[in-house]
Amino acid sequence: MTLLIVALAIVFIVLTIAVISKTQTLLKGVKGSSEQNDEVVDSANNLNAIGLLVFWILSVIGVFWSFFYAKKDFLIAFGDIPSAASVHGKETDYWFWVSMVVVTAAFILVNSVLFYFPVKYRYDKNRKAHYYPHNNTLEIVWTLIPAVVMAALVFTGLRVWNKVMADAPKDAEIIEIMGKQFGWQVRYGGVENGKLGNYNYKLIDDAAGNEFGLDFSDENSFDDFTSSTEMHIPKGKPVLLKIRARDVLHSVFIPHMRVKMDAVPGMPTKFWFIADKSTADMRAELGNPDFKYEIACTEVCGRSHFGMKLILVVDEPADYEKWKKEQKSLLASKPEFLEKVPAGLKAKALKYFPTEAPADSTTASAGTSLPTVSALR
Repeated sequence: MTLLIVALAIVFIVLTIAVISKTQTLLKGVKGSSEQNDEVVDSANNLNAIGLLVFWILSVIGVFWSFFYAKKDFLIAFGDIPSAASVHGKETDYWFWVSMVVVTAAFILVNSVLFYFPVKYRYDKNRKAHYYPHNNTLEIVWTLIPAVVMAALVFTGLRVWNKVMADAPKDAEIIEIMGKQFGWQVRYGGVENGKLGNYNYKLIDDAAGNEFGLDFSDENSFDDFTSSTEMHIPKGKPVLLKIRARDVLHSVFIPHMRVKMDAVPGMPTKFWFIADKSTADMRAELGNPDFKYEIACTEVCGRSHFGMKLILVVDEPADYEKWKKEQKSLLASKPEFLEKVPAGLKAKALKYFPTEAPADSTTASAGTSLPTVSALR
């Protein structure tokens, strides 16, 4: 690719020098006879016209060569490249290629005519120009056809977008993902009720481990569990991502799923999708046992933006449910948060703890002692 760009640049420089040289010759010949001027003009126009046509042909060859050369690095399905790993992603890819075909065809057609005309209609002293100022029919045709084609592309894309931005199905798995400099935090609603508990930004306390600002006065938060290393989702089931940011603007990007949505401070966003290829499926399809889905940030958010990523694991439904049951709730992993639970709800909160807590249980900070679970009963 680099060599091709260098070659085209050299061709461009040579043609520029040739044009300048011929222009100077043309200017010098202005004082001569009309016959001499016609010969100079013809020579210059022929060189320019042929040079432009050669440049266009080489450009088209270069564009198609670079396309097929880079095909192995494509993410969007083409030839032997795997298709998207989500249901809506396959539809997105289809309309992407439809748009590419339409735009590429129009580009080649229009520019081929543009570069052909300097050859076809270059200066000829024996030809008279035809005065053709206006044609209403032609104006309507070349305005209406592109307008209809572009409107069709826009509205088909809008239909797909509205589908994924509509309310998620009622049986969707609800997962919250929160961006902060420079990492992703994931929260699940637990196994008991699957509902996410309330949060309040005023309750955020990184030192204590409450990075989400969970409100433990809401019993739905008792079984919530979190992760900062990976996100698990089930294959074949709708997943609703509730997205928010804690500091600056971030953007959730799951390339293989065709998911991208900004995470905006103070303005929760969402995106739902259905993954139809598990991590194991994709590894088998690619023949790469080390393949991993990733979640990246695609909004420049600071110095370490480039390293802001999270591993996404797509499990079979049974494996996903098993994994969820193995997770420990934030409340159980941080017993000191029991102090935040209202007295009337402590009995419910204790269901998420072992029957007996170690006698020397202490808080993770400030060295203050925390009562055992038995004492709280």
